[in-house]
Amino acid sequence: MNKLANFLKKILLIIELLFAIIFYNWEKVLFVVVVALDQITKAMVMRSFVPGESIPILQDIFHLTYVLNPGAAFGILSNQRMFLLITGAGLIVATAYFYPLLKKSDGCLRFGATAILSGAVANLIDRIQTGCVVDFFDLRVWPVFNVADIAIVLGMGFMIYAILFRLDDSRKVERIRE
Repeated sequence: MNKLANFLKKILLIIELLFAIIFYNWEKVLFVVVVALDQITKAMVMRSFVPGESIPILQDIFHLTYVLNPGAAFGILSNQRMFLLITGAGLIVATAYFYPLLKKSDGCLRFGATAILSGAVANLIDRIQTGCVVDFFDLRVWPVFNVADIAIVLGMGFMIYAILFRLDDSRKVERIRE
């Protein structure tokens, strides 16, 4: 387990360094790419499918299935549109408020927060436009999801990783400097 954690730390550090080198402000680029990719893929699905239609890509493993989700993740809070709109808007306001602190934090934490925010905004766009979120990736053993959901899950993973491993490491470095 330690070897895997160390290997993942190295890979994530390399990714973080590449982002820092390639993009001056990679958070904005990540945000725009996730929201745009999510909205483009949803538009393609809405244009090509009717709700409920499913096309197998890998039979019984992976399908493209057009689902209109009136709730949050896994269909919870179904038909609670106003609550979900207020929650999404609250997330955006909270991120804007804490953004100056976030800019000073660990890169993995910033990556995670940016991914979560971009996914939340992309799904909020759907909720505002139609009252539902368009989902289409169907693994048959998991609820149907979309690009924004992937960003949210990856963002949570990066934030958990940063909180458990990176933030503790930075505190150790600060103690050594003292």
